[in-house]
Amino acid sequence: MKEISLYVHIPFCKQKCAYCAFNSFCADEDVKAQYCKLLCQEICARKLDGYVVKTIYFGGGTPSLLKNEDMKNIVDIIYQNFDVYDNAEFTIEANPESLDEDKLKLLKSLRVNRVSLGIQSLNDKTLQKIGRLHDRKTALEKVELARKYFDNVSCDLIVGLEGETNLAGYAKSLVERGVKHISCYLLEVYDNTPLGQMVKQKRYKPLSDEQTILSFNKLSNYLVDQGFVRYEISNFALPTYESKHNLNYWARGEYLGFGIAAHSFLNGIRTENASNMRDYAAKKQTQERLSQNEEVEEVEEGIMLGLRCNLGVKLPLKNYDITQNPYYADYLRQGILRKEGDRLFLNPMFYHLSNTIISNLLPNP
Repeated sequence: MKEISLYVHIPFCKQKCAYCAFNSFCADEDVKAQYCKLLCQEICARKLDGYVVKTIYFGGGTPSLLKNEDMKNIVDIIYQNFDVYDNAEFTIEANPESLDEDKLKLLKSLRVNRVSLGIQSLNDKTLQKIGRLHDRKTALEKVELARKYFDNVSCDLIVGLEGETNLAGYAKSLVERGVKHISCYLLEVYDNTPLGQMVKQKRYKPLSDEQTILSFNKLSNYLVDQGFVRYEISNFALPTYESKHNLNYWARGEYLGFGIAAHSFLNGIRTENASNMRDYAAKKQTQERLSQNEEVEEVEEGIMLGLRCNLGVKLPLKNYDITQNPYYADYLRQGILRKEGDRLFLNPMFYHLSNTIISNLLPNP
């Protein structure tokens, strides 16, 4: 049996955050009910034989906004149509304001074993300015509540928000409450978002690159001191608490994505679902093979994904001798790259320069 991961996209939010460019939106209960019906139909239609599911991930949007009945129906449909490991990692994303004890009890009964909370900041002024609906007190209370039911709780923080230089302090508050995994994402400012317009109008000033790196390094040093491993550019976990679902992406494993704008990778073919309700209801989907030169793209993806995490890149690469790359020897000598056996790793100290380093190591076009 081949292994596969499943991603389920729940696009609904109570309120769109100022920085968010993801495919998410506010909707009434009728639209949510229609979407859940379409989602269940898609899951049934894409049943796979010969595969066993190793991870399930409900992302969004805010999956915890779903009615309990709708959540149960979707999970039941998955288990009716797919073979799932008994110990499969099953993650659901949630925002603090949409999580309560009844919801957590339901998730536990549905075999969810990992909760990922969108904290982003523990500064009330910052949270209000970026459009989050919770405050520091609520965030920490919900972390404690989630930990009451789940051993494996992850939290997201955003690096680079205006005035936010105390991320290590936020991480300390989370770690003290038993959080085992922390994702620290660099702020990306998009022109088509309210935050993008605020920056353009000089009403919001993100941290400078230098400030962002300094803040991130303080955060990283604190977490490493607490026993966390920086196993990917933006992700820290205590040993054995790494996100198995994300590791499957970075290892170029196969996955199916269900819902609006969800991506899939199966048998060397990538597909993307329609990005709006009308086209999704019409079952529209784009499909493409890796490229006309699949071997080159496979090598490039292997380098890009492997060097951004602690999986590394397995050598030798097909039809590309990376040791002959003009940067390779210098990067090894400077300690930027590390070779262990047949695997090549990027030193985490240089993760902030990963885009340039990886680009220099790719095959010439």
